[in-house]
Amino acid sequence: MIALCVIFITILLAIFAYPLSPDNTPLANNMTVELSAQKAGYRQTFLLIPKQRVPEPTNIFKAFFQGKPSPYSFLPVNNFFVKADTLYARHHVDNGIEDTLKYPVLAFNVPSGTTNVTDWIRENRVISRHYLLGTDRYGRDILSRLLIGTRVSLTVGFVSVLLSLSIGFFLGSMAGWHGGWIDNLVMYLINILWSIPTLLLVFAITLSIGKGFWEIFIAIGLTSWVSAARLIRGQVMQLKEMDFVVAAKALGLKDSRIIFRHILPNIAGPLMVIAAANFATAILIEAGLSFLGVGVQPPTPSWGLMIKEHYNFLIAGQPLPAIIPGLAIMVLVLAFNLLGNALRDAIDVRN
Repeated sequence: MIALCVIFITILLAIFAYPLSPDNTPLANNMTVELSAQKAGYRQTFLLIPKQRVPEPTNIFKAFFQGKPSPYSFLPVNNFFVKADTLYARHHVDNGIEDTLKYPVLAFNVPSGTTNVTDWIRENRVISRHYLLGTDRYGRDILSRLLIGTRVSLTVGFVSVLLSLSIGFFLGSMAGWHGGWIDNLVMYLINILWSIPTLLLVFAITLSIGKGFWEIFIAIGLTSWVSAARLIRGQVMQLKEMDFVVAAKALGLKDSRIIFRHILPNIAGPLMVIAAANFATAILIEAGLSFLGVGVQPPTPSWGLMIKEHYNFLIAGQPLPAIIPGLAIMVLVLAFNLLGNALRDAIDVRN
């Protein structure tokens, strides 16, 4: 139940990633290089400078699923003051280091007739951000990247499980039901693929179809159907000798109807178990591929990619940017493995 709650909460976080993220820009890719590798709990004041090219308006639906581009550039400042028609900002360069930047007041779109320009800018063009988990090497909010990266991990698991079970059920049921040369051919293919290391096979497929968001999902799904096909083949071979299947054959029912209407419901339990296991495996493979640079490509946030970008921080006294996504992978994979074990125990009628 704890594992199921963890998975359910993770799904909710993935759905509401952008509304919950402190940085709700697309892919949480708002870089502030002056704030590189800040520790958890860091606070910074920003001066919002309107961009010359204003982004196109984003509707609510698109902002919910893809984020909303910011119309402002974020300038980290320690303080500022207005003198005549010029704003002087004490630009935060690094901890203990600052310089002074000048901006015309007109650049901030101050309404005409404003009596106190400094107060208006302070109320409308200044914000303070709290980085609960700190920032990465590019000054991006780790919490926001972590939340949006949840979508990648869950999507790769869902797509790979859908592909693996579809291919595995088709080939496994054909081999188990018909037997003969079809069974020999499917088992020959399974044995060949089983002898190839999964990571190398995914490498080959990825290099063939290209590197990208959906390509990596398809590559993982095309390599994880082997275990499902072997399990389904054994289940079908066992069930096709049962009395209810023999009776269905005697009634003249088509093979496809017997397989989908009578055999499939009886192997739903083992399918759920292997689906949970494949889900966890897909998350690990995607993280490993992203770490090696052949998975999801930047700036798309991925937990494996976050580890790759910051693993050298482990020896630089800033381990959080690499440890936090690693812990997220560990917790989610553990939850799916525990759920798979629980399903196996609950479905096993011999216990």
